[in-house]
Amino acid sequence: MILNKIYIEKNKNAVVCLKRTCITMFFFLLSITLNGQDSIAEAPDLNENKELEFQQFFFKALSEKSIGNYQKAIELLESCNQILQNNSTVFFEFSKNYLELNKTLLAKEYIERALQKDANNIWMLKHLVKVNARDRNFKEAIQTQQKIIETNPKEREYLVRLHLQNNDVKSALALMNTLESENALPSNLKSYKERLENRNKKKREIPTKKTEKLELATIISRFKTDKSFALLKQVLEGSIAKPDQLLQYSTEGITLFPAQPLVYFMNGKALILKQEYKKAISILKNGVDFVIEDAMEANFYNEIAKAYKALGNLSEEKKYLQKSKKLKG
Repeated sequence: MILNKIYIEKNKNAVVCLKRTCITMFFFLLSITLNGQDSIAEAPDLNENKELEFQQFFFKALSEKSIGNYQKAIELLESCNQILQNNSTVFFEFSKNYLELNKTLLAKEYIERALQKDANNIWMLKHLVKVNARDRNFKEAIQTQQKIIETNPKEREYLVRLHLQNNDVKSALALMNTLESENALPSNLKSYKERLENRNKKKREIPTKKTEKLELATIISRFKTDKSFALLKQVLEGSIAKPDQLLQYSTEGITLFPAQPLVYFMNGKALILKQEYKKAISILKNGVDFVIEDAMEANFYNEIAKAYKALGNLSEEKKYLQKSKKLKG
């Protein structure tokens, strides 16, 4: 359904545009969807008052979601569901809001309900992948991503990331080889692929006792010729009090080691220190996808909360602090 693609955009201004331009289209497409799917019971006719009431609840729910009031959005969607029951688009919105509240069981329940009515909807399938990845259920996330790839081969890059998150290096390498043979492997994954392939050929081990005593300048000098993650980690940890240096080497680290969450974390930290809060949020949200351990994920959420606080967005700060607290138990 065309409108579902519109809903996926996370732009606050889109809510206003939708109100002005898409109301009529929504109900036209909605009627086509309902009448064109055998698995859905025929919807009762909505009179003009009910249509208007539905519109008001639905677009208000989108508006509340856009400013982080996810529980309020859910309450408004409940009202939508009472007027027009079992609608896949409403179920989709339920799932997105529950995921934002980190209620993954409910998020999964509602996206699966939506997919029962619109099984091949690419945006809903992508959302299901996201729900399963958040739940660390990478096996199901990979299965769904493979279904997406059947109709959209360009989505294979994200499958590589899922294999890496699942600690399945063999499958990740095999897929990267395929992409490389088709000249479709992104540059950031090329460097990571080389690192994985060379890891078994030549292992560079830096003795812990010696490197701990080295001056930071010496470690940086070594890193210029030995681009190992072990040295980069020491450079980053030694540069915490030097935002410019931390930003420089963490940015290089993202290029060299695109599946290592530490480089994203340090890059986000550097951007916060330099008061580039919006960039920090973007980097940290990208990097958290690669995190496996709960403790590190909690640290990511704490940094995101700091950035939102600096921007004056207290609702988002509260949300990410709650996520962090939940992971810490």
